[in-house]
Amino acid sequence: MEKEAKRLAVMTLGCKVNQYETQALKERFRDLGYMIVDEDQFAEIYVINTCTVTGLSDKKSRQYIRRAKRINPEAVTVVAGCYAQVSPDEAAGIEGVDIVCGTNEKTRLPQYVDEFLKTRQKIRRVRPFESLTEYEESGIITSMESRTRAFIKIQEGCDRFCSYCIIPYARGAVRSRKRADIISEAEHLISKGFRELVLTGINTALYISENGTPGLYDIIGAIDGLPGDFRIRLGSLEPTVIDADYVERLLGFEKLCPHMHLSLQSGSDSVLERMNRHYSVADYKRIVEILRSHDAGYGITTDIITGFPGETDEEFEATKEVIKEIRFSKVHVFKYSKRGGTKAAVMPGQISSQIKAERSAELINLSDKAAAAFFDSLSGTVRQVLFEEFDPTGRGYEGFSDNYIKIHAKAADQDGGRLLNRFADVRLEAAYNDGMTGRIESNK
Repeated sequence: MEKEAKRLAVMTLGCKVNQYETQALKERFRDLGYMIVDEDQFAEIYVINTCTVTGLSDKKSRQYIRRAKRINPEAVTVVAGCYAQVSPDEAAGIEGVDIVCGTNEKTRLPQYVDEFLKTRQKIRRVRPFESLTEYEESGIITSMESRTRAFIKIQEGCDRFCSYCIIPYARGAVRSRKRADIISEAEHLISKGFRELVLTGINTALYISENGTPGLYDIIGAIDGLPGDFRIRLGSLEPTVIDADYVERLLGFEKLCPHMHLSLQSGSDSVLERMNRHYSVADYKRIVEILRSHDAGYGITTDIITGFPGETDEEFEATKEVIKEIRFSKVHVFKYSKRGGTKAAVMPGQISSQIKAERSAELINLSDKAAAAFFDSLSGTVRQVLFEEFDPTGRGYEGFSDNYIKIHAKAADQDGGRLLNRFADVRLEAAYNDGMTGRIESNK
């Protein structure tokens, strides 16, 4: 009688890179005969793919570990990723943890699980920071949870060392994926019907070609030239890496979406200096000016940290003014969280939780108003939308425009969802919930 396959669940915290690596893990285990189940289902093995960007992330990682044990106290529990890399002793010391695996060891997880099942001896595989220098190839991804959008990891590591950030220590040196593997994965995903490819990495703009030169532009160009009806979107970019001249070059690619997630972090030059961010607010605005002169509807999303050590009322007001001026389509507001091991954690002038909460709420409110103003400016214009969801009861579609606005559009009678995973030209109408309403004018 054939032995029943062991059930495995992966719980994922953090960034798009972690989501990509989780998909690669699932495929690797599935190919070895494991049954992949949802994270809240009973399983014999739980892998917690952790994040450590803030102290809260560490707390959530520990909560996920305990959650897995509540579902199945006898399960094999694996703690993998950034939290395991930065705090291996702490992770290993949590009751019920069987395997601790760092960021450059994820592809070997199946063999570690197999070894543990045979020996029942705890396993710890975490390389020292100094040895995180080789790109860990996880193989060609063949599917994604989404049926329309696929992530392609092209780069690993960061060398910027912002004063608040632990990620360079969690992910190691900058290293890049081989061009041939990136192109092969893109071709495969296009052949599977994915219509949007998102290039991502720990610091995507730091992608280096195999000849040692900056290579993001060339990778985009190579994918842009592939046949097929698809579009390209970039993951988060850093003004510490790219500048106005660089983004101007990017505007020539036909399939590259007119949207950029460009992390600002603060609208004050003095705060940016304390953060060890190597650009000024004027540098940032120049990039925006170039993008919006090319396309007035160019979507710009960003991250902002409020309550950074020493942030004065004047510095906070400067950030508010930048949000009003740029009219981001979305601002992800974060309250500064002290992260042990970073320079900012020991800076003088730590801001109280109450003030951080008040400033955060104010920025979120202001950001919503700025986004609404941006949406109003687009009313009556036509954008290309990729529809991802269809509600047969309300006959409504949802999807994202090329400039990354969530679009809600009514379908025609008897439509039946024929536009799912297809592009359509949509005339934008008005702000609605977290996006805009639109009228479908034509489709491919």
